[in-house]
Amino acid sequence: MSNEILQKVENLTKNGRSPVPAATPRPAATRFNDISDIEGMRVAGKLAADVLIMLEEYIVPGITTEQIDILAHNYIVDVQGAIPAPLNYHGFPKSCCTSVNDVICHGIPNDKALKKGDAVNVDITIIKDGYYGDTSKMFFAGTPLPHAERLAKVTQESLYLAIDMVKPGTRLGDIGAAIAAYAHKHHYSVVEEYCGHGIGTTFHGEPQVAHYGKAGTGFELEEGMTFTIEPMINAGKKQVKHTGLDNWIAKTKDGRLSAQYEHTLLVTADGVEVLTRRPEETRFS
Repeated sequence: MSNEILQKVENLTKNGRSPVPAATPRPAATRFNDISDIEGMRVAGKLAADVLIMLEEYIVPGITTEQIDILAHNYIVDVQGAIPAPLNYHGFPKSCCTSVNDVICHGIPNDKALKKGDAVNVDITIIKDGYYGDTSKMFFAGTPLPHAERLAKVTQESLYLAIDMVKPGTRLGDIGAAIAAYAHKHHYSVVEEYCGHGIGTTFHGEPQVAHYGKAGTGFELEEGMTFTIEPMINAGKKQVKHTGLDNWIAKTKDGRLSAQYEHTLLVTADGVEVLTRRPEETRFS
């Protein structure tokens, strides 16, 4: 079956990347009251989630992260009529981030094939009609190693418990403290050099959403805010080292595994809407 999938990947990626359509920028905002803006964010969020869903069948041993990038790029451009936000963002050379094993975030797709058991976070951000949707999840090439699967599960659970806290009046320190406490309970560490962020008609805006903190402190959430929570949890120590083009790639300093999950969220009048929810995440339906 893997050979059939790899042949399909080869056919889908052999012509490279499609030309990117022209952008339709809007004034930068990360909080919305107008229903048309909220609908724009819903569309962008769903499209970002759909890219991850599309990629699921293709991530098998033998695929390269470069091929993952081409698959994502062409799906965003040709099928969704959207724009891959990372491409050329502050010099980033690819259309998505592929962070393998000890890479925490901002992994640059390349020609190295995934091996059996490799863990890879694929981080997708699309722009549709000026609105951004941003999401990531962990994939495994073949059967995951038990310790890697456990790390990914705890990381996803830390995101979910944070999402359950989102509503008007919640402080960002409450969210960060809860994520860190959950990770530490499982003997993992939390990366402190990167954080979630406001998103909307801009890729990165206020507020910054740390995945550690002190309960009862920090920015107070308000209805209409759109932002990401994206905990990066390490199996070993929290320290980071940078490498690769322009030092984009963040890796664990001790070489141990890292995992990440991310959703784009909308604060509603009484809770939260997960704009990048995937169908299997029925807890948010």
